[in-house]
Amino acid sequence: MSEPEEELQGEKRESTKKKKKEKRSGKKKKKEEEEEEEEEEEQSECVVLRGIFKLGKKSHDVLLTRTKLSWTPILPETPTGEVCVVQPDMVLLQDVFAVKVKRRRGIGQQSGGPVLGMALFCCKRRGRWLEEDTLHLHNASSEHTHTWYNTLKELLTGFSSRPRYLKVFINPSSHKKDAVHIYREHVAPLFKMAEIRTDITVTERKGHALSVMKECKLDEYDGVVCVGGDGSVAELCHALVLRAQLDADSPEKPVKPVLPLGIIPAGSTDVVSCSVHGVRDPVTAALHIVLGHLQQVDMCSFSSLGQLVRFGFSAMFGFGGRSLARAEKKRWMPSSRRREYALVKTLARLRPEDCQLSFLPVKKSNRDFFAHLEHDQDQDPESEGEESWTTNQGLYLSISIMSIPCLSPHTPQGLAPNTSLANGSAALIAVGDTTRSEFIKHLKRYSSSSGQFSFSFVETHAVSAVRIRPRSLIGWSEEDSEDEGESKTTPIIQSQGAAFPWNIDGELVEISHEVVVRVHPRLITLYGEEVDEAESNVSCSCI
Repeated sequence: MSEPEEELQGEKRESTKKKKKEKRSGKKKKKEEEEEEEEEEEQSECVVLRGIFKLGKKSHDVLLTRTKLSWTPILPETPTGEVCVVQPDMVLLQDVFAVKVKRRRGIGQQSGGPVLGMALFCCKRRGRWLEEDTLHLHNASSEHTHTWYNTLKELLTGFSSRPRYLKVFINPSSHKKDAVHIYREHVAPLFKMAEIRTDITVTERKGHALSVMKECKLDEYDGVVCVGGDGSVAELCHALVLRAQLDADSPEKPVKPVLPLGIIPAGSTDVVSCSVHGVRDPVTAALHIVLGHLQQVDMCSFSSLGQLVRFGFSAMFGFGGRSLARAEKKRWMPSSRRREYALVKTLARLRPEDCQLSFLPVKKSNRDFFAHLEHDQDQDPESEGEESWTTNQGLYLSISIMSIPCLSPHTPQGLAPNTSLANGSAALIAVGDTTRSEFIKHLKRYSSSSGQFSFSFVETHAVSAVRIRPRSLIGWSEEDSEDEGESKTTPIIQSQGAAFPWNIDGELVEISHEVVVRVHPRLITLYGEEVDEAESNVSCSCI
């Protein structure tokens, strides 16, 4: 064998040895990890305390581990000596948000009194609804009760995602103007029970929360809470990202906020709340906050001529923008009537918009990548290269871009059922020019189970960026205005230049030029859990 061949054989042997060694090392590492997991599981299931408490009128054997509390009734022996096996009841500590010592007190007595036992305040699930429940453990021994109380308090403090101090914003003008009542009656008692301190700001005008967020010391808080509708939520989400950019001295690129946002629904549709809770229920929302249930959520940036307009979750151009513009002119109407009036009026004067629509499609393989991406806010969709943009020119009745499903009681499957909260993409829904009757059929199917996209004039795409460039930048005016005192040529939107109405998170935004929308995966953290469908008890009567 020649010398080069011997060297080659030697290299092969060394390579084989190295691979075998790495394989053994990998197996060893995997085995160590499995052993560590088993050890942690054993430790978590190890009994911390065991004692006797009365639940109702029966005595129970109660066991406490690091993850759960279980109890089994103590049964007397049968005359035959047979052992009756009873399955224990159980509550997970992750569902317990408070523990209190129970005492017997006289009328007017504020403190002291003989010990009666403990009360554990828990969260009980009923579908997507979360409800407060109480477990009463009776034992007259003060020493025994306080030992259990102190141990439970120590275990509950181990849930690091649970907030201790919250900055709360309440919009008293949202929907039926009962946000203050909702907070006082349903939310504040739960926060007090969980020993969560709050700093409350009742907003006085649009933009008030944004101005407060720019100035306050956020490092004092564990989270921010919004009590209001989608407009208030959008303002606070925008404010959180802007403040994060300011703190990081990064004016060009979005920065993920440190603090999570909790949403207490008090609006007319509460799309964002429904998307992270599944129901419009203040108690459910408050319990998600108290228990520290966190959900990473994608957001979009909307910019025009290189200038940031705002951050948000959804936008509608065309029909959605026009109907909102009409609704804003009828603020004196009740919200439901105003919404129906605007929809019917816009449908009566339905016309398409001639524009250039460009987008960056997200491949399926990339969606899996985005779904596991945590810190990718520096990603620029345009960095993927101009050649990857798809451009169409045509007439469109409606164009929607949504980074969340936009669930609501009116649309239980969501306006964008093909996207999710954190898949790193947005749903682009472009409705081309068609007849009024066909467009109404498309709209009606949003309130049913499916089929809203099964029309030849509707196209949907999963995208990372969208550019909408109206062919004619002369703006939009209501040709046949029937409002008193208005000229037929008076634009519905007054601005420095002619502007197109956009519906961004339920807020009317006037933009005169092209708009670029970019998706920023997992840009913000919300209290809640991802859901597939919202509960609906509303029948749409607007069409």
